[in-house]
Amino acid sequence: MSTSDSMKLNLSAGLASVAIAGVMVGLKLWAYGTTGSLSVAASLADSAMDLMVSLGAMAALIYAAKPADDDHAFGHSSAEDLAALGQAFFVLISAGVITWAAVARLLGPAQPHLVGEGEGMLVMGVSVALTVALVWWQGRVAKRTGSRVVAADRLHYMGDLLPNIGAIISLWASKSFGLGSIDSVVALTAAAIMAVGAVRIGKGAFDALMDRTADPAIVTAIAAMADTWPGVRGHHDLKTRMAGSKVFVNLHIELDGEQSLRDAHAIGAALRRAILQAYPQTDVIIHKDVAGSAEALMHHNRTLPH
Repeated sequence: MSTSDSMKLNLSAGLASVAIAGVMVGLKLWAYGTTGSLSVAASLADSAMDLMVSLGAMAALIYAAKPADDDHAFGHSSAEDLAALGQAFFVLISAGVITWAAVARLLGPAQPHLVGEGEGMLVMGVSVALTVALVWWQGRVAKRTGSRVVAADRLHYMGDLLPNIGAIISLWASKSFGLGSIDSVVALTAAAIMAVGAVRIGKGAFDALMDRTADPAIVTAIAAMADTWPGVRGHHDLKTRMAGSKVFVNLHIELDGEQSLRDAHAIGAALRRAILQAYPQTDVIIHKDVAGSAEALMHHNRTLPH
């Protein structure tokens, strides 16, 4: 798949995410005004954060797709991590506000009384259906393009299903049995889920901004490819770092010093193409050293256990 096709698919997932989040914010705002349910308010806040996250993700995808320039030699993909870090902060604030309101209700002298539960359940049911449809489409796009941004957005929306279903249960319990306090318990659960998700998203963004190494499985697989690649006699200094949906790979391979420069270049270029094919989200630089040279031996000795 070409870069242009991947970009179009990623943007289609981003636009669908923004559109559905916007619709759900409108529906839940009406449902909250009708029912006064804190669990619906929690779901509304979550959807509002979803809208912010989706807008930020789409903007980051567009900006990160810009080619490298004189001021950004490695591209603009770190914009995704900056956006995610800011979004995680706002999600934590929302979770704290919802927690405070839910605890205040639970400790209050009177049990909260909800109204319009039927309308609220209908709205939340529509929200669940829209979320399932969005998650299905994002899954298809992420599988085809390998975009970490789309995959992360999909995971976030999958996490939204539990608070939405919880809101339906709390409204049903209030309507059927008059158990209004369940609403506050569900709101607390939803706030906890939001907080955990915000910490996870924030940590991932922070790790990327701090040049944390890529997934160990990817590093191990690339090392195995280099070890078994025809013409490669060894490798050293395999280094990786993350920036948004990009994984930057820097690898030294050791080659026969008697072969022509053309042949050496062909071996390195073929290995690079294979890595890019296996991991389309990577940006790969391969350096070529002479096997058995002082530089190669120095790197090998440095990695031996003392």
